[in-house]
Amino acid sequence: MTANTAMETTGHEVPGPRTITVHGSAAGFAQEIAIGQHRLLADEPTSVGGTDTGPNPYDLLLAALGSCTSMTVAMYARRRGWPLESVTVRLSHAKVHAADCAESETKAGMLDHVHRDVEFSGPLSEEQRARLLDIASKCPVHRTLDSEIVIETHLTESGVSGVSAS
Repeated sequence: MTANTAMETTGHEVPGPRTITVHGSAAGFAQEIAIGQHRLLADEPTSVGGTDTGPNPYDLLLAALGSCTSMTVAMYARRRGWPLESVTVRLSHAKVHAADCAESETKAGMLDHVHRDVEFSGPLSEEQRARLLDIASKCPVHRTLDSEIVIETHLTESGVSGVSAS
């Protein structure tokens, strides 16, 4: 997987984290997302008061996991010269009662449950398919979601970023 990049003052990409900027009006849910040269939209469906101009935040989270899964599996197969032709990842998210989730140590309250189906196309052996399925759970986004995450939130003044670019 490639590292995120930041732009130097010369305009060349260098390894390092990028700052992602999300901006929205307080009047609704629609958000404009800027990631380097890329522009995305996020919103909520009309059924919950949004205008459905883009995917909701959980959709974007699942898209990150699905795309990372596909990229990681494909890279692994390429490096080994395996005949993988394509990868399709289908994901869904639900809140489930902890007591209903056998895989969880938590037995009270609600848990986030992500269901991921991975499909491989190409003349792969059963051993290759099994290994690629194992690799799917090792993608960087999967590892991040499985790890302990610390999120620091700081108040800044309008037009002043508290995010470090280094």
